[in-house]
Amino acid sequence: MMGWITALLANGPARNALGLLLATLTIALFLLNVRRAGERAGRLAEHLSSSERTYEIQRQMLDGASRRPADRDALAQRMRDGGF
Repeated sequence: MMGWITALLANGPARNALGLLLATLTIALFLLNVRRAGERAGRLAEHLSSSERTYEIQRQMLDGASRRPADRDALAQRMRDGGF
């Protein structure tokens, strides 16, 4: 079995064809890897954007809670003053 493989690879055109096949396979695998990395980067960017929106909403909620009236009397006074 190894005899015919050795004989085939000793042939110049067969060796060139094998080299082209390996180069093509290498390029194809590289492109698939780049595509996969791009998809992953897109998912991470989407996750980051979603997290930023969530954190902004939470910050607004905390900011609003920090400015709320301390008790009912303060709430009533604020409503009388038109602070809402």
